This record gives sequence, structure tokens and C-alpha cells, in this order.
Amino acid sequence: MDVDIAPLRAWDDFFPGSDRFARPDFRDISKWNNRVVSNLLYYQTNYLVVAAMMISVVGFLSPFNMILGGIVVVLVFTAFVWAAHNKDILRRMKKRYPTAFVMVVMLASYFLISMFGGVMVFVFGITFPLLLMFIHASLRLRNLKNKLENKMEGIGLKRTPMGIVLDALEQQEENISKLTDYISKAKE
Repeated sequence: MDVDIAPLRAWDDFFPGSDRFARPDFRDISKWNNRVVSNLLYYQTNYLVVAAMMISVVGFLSPFNMILGGIVVVLVFTAFVWAAHNKDILRRMKKRYPTAFVMVVMLASYFLISMFGGVMVFVFGITFPLLLMFIHASLRLRNLKNKLENKMEGIGLKRTPMGIVLDALEQQEENISKLTDYISKAKE
């Protein structure tokens, strides 16, 4: 499987004035989910740069706890994804409530890390960058280029790291999943 690294988007596109940001419609969870998934795919390299800067600062201040925190989160996430693939009830929960699934992973990671005394590193080095990504992805309005890139990712023309993570969480834009189902049926 070839993995393409998404290009770094221009910073004035990533964080322009308030005219490109709007509060999501909390009553339409599906539309809000599509916006978040779309923005996570489109701005994934920008998010990686911002997270890497924050992780670097925290890692410089407390390298052992940062490495330990990263290992714990990856192991817990992998365990939950594996469990969700093997237990139907967990798979449905992960698909229906992806935010709750990520919260459970983060809470389990928090409790494991608290045993080692690295809670503040976990909060500022791991949780805070994820929270910033989620807030930006929720508030940032999509543009036409964003939608086109996501269609290419969804139908398998491109494969990116964020796409792999979102696949593990079984999160796709609804229209993309419908198009993918149609293409797979046409191949049969």
C-alpha cells in the first residue's frame, strides 16, 4: 500500500480570518462529522507540524515522560482498534460514537500514565494538540479544493497517514463511503 504525504497547506489558508470559520450545526451530527473528517484529511500535514512543535517543546522539557506517554497512547489506541475489530459491539460503538471512542482511549491512556507520574506531560504534550486539531477541524469551513482532495482519498486514488487513522476509526465522509460502495459493486 503506497502512502502519500499530503502537502503542507498555505498558512493563510489554514488559519485565515474569521470569515472562513463558523460554528458547526450541533443538531446535525452527520454534517459536523463530515466537516471534521474533511478538514482532518485536507490539513493533516499542517496539524502534524503544529502537533510536532508542541510535542517538541514538551518533549524537550520532559523527554522520558513524553516518550512514555506516546508509547502508552499508541499501545492503548492499537489495543482498542484491535478489540473493536474483534468484537461487534465495540465496532458499532466506534462507528457511531467516534468521539466517545477516542475519549475512552485518552482516558485509559491517562490512567495508565498517571501511574508513572507523567500526567502534565500527557495533558500538554498529547491531549492539547489533539484538542486543538479537533477544534480547528470543527470550526474551519471547507472549500472546493478541500472537498476534491477528500473525494480522491475516499475512493482510493490517494492514501495518506490521516486516512489510515480515520479508516482505523471507521470514519469517512458519508458521500465518499457511498461512492466507494458503488465502485466496489461495479467491479464485481
